[in-house]
Amino acid sequence: MFDASIIISFYNNTKALGLILTALESQKDNFEVIIADDGSNDDAVKYVKDKIVTSPFAIKLVSQKDNGFRKNRILNKAISISSSEYLIFIDGDCIPQTNFVEDHLSNSEKGYLLNGRRVDLPEELGEELYTQANPESFFARNNLKVLALYLTSKGKNIEKGFRIKNKILLAFLNRKDKGIVGCNFSAFKSDLVLVNGFDNTYEAASIGEDTDIEFRMRGVGIKVKNVFYQANILHLMHKELPRTQAVLDIFEVTKKTQQYIALNGLEQAYNEN
Repeated sequence: MFDASIIISFYNNTKALGLILTALESQKDNFEVIIADDGSNDDAVKYVKDKIVTSPFAIKLVSQKDNGFRKNRILNKAISISSSEYLIFIDGDCIPQTNFVEDHLSNSEKGYLLNGRRVDLPEELGEELYTQANPESFFARNNLKVLALYLTSKGKNIEKGFRIKNKILLAFLNRKDKGIVGCNFSAFKSDLVLVNGFDNTYEAASIGEDTDIEFRMRGVGIKVKNVFYQANILHLMHKELPRTQAVLDIFEVTKKTQQYIALNGLEQAYNEN
């Protein structure tokens, strides 16, 4: 039995996925990786299958046809094949730093959703990041360079790259109630099952993979605990996808009706052919 299942949302970006898998090789914990593939091309799928053979840790692949943005559906399918009772979710372009898995596991608590953050690096660091032999320590080795660029208005949330171990300071820095982001959070599988997982009716980016599931989990009594300044991940800045009216409308109905249990969620994705 694994202590954690790391579920990676994936779509064609093999360059980033390779870095993620390399970074995870440095983690000392007992975990499996599940690649949740939302319809990647044949070359990308072959890349993942080759990694399954050569990786030092267990990797599973779950795929679906490319029919637009169906991240929630493939995440539900990944949950269904997970072997661990604890699930850590990251996006396929976010690079875990040293102690990432350890920090999620050490802070895990039944009835709590762990809320992490990411460092948005300026794009000019992309080539350097993507050619790293040790991507898990990129921030620790380059934080002064990152800070210098930040002072020229390049980059975002760089303070979230620093790992703090002092419990009193951590409690102070994590004291505010914050919404989760889909690129870095974790929860017990049983707590996700309570709300029937992610809502499959969201078929556009934003809200469905974080705001919606947080709202519904809070609705059944699950609390949110911040793990900022731990469980660090890196991400290259890019233009964020807009929230479409369609996803906003779905969420408004969910809030109005207090529909905490997804009508089309984990169970329905599992039973899908």
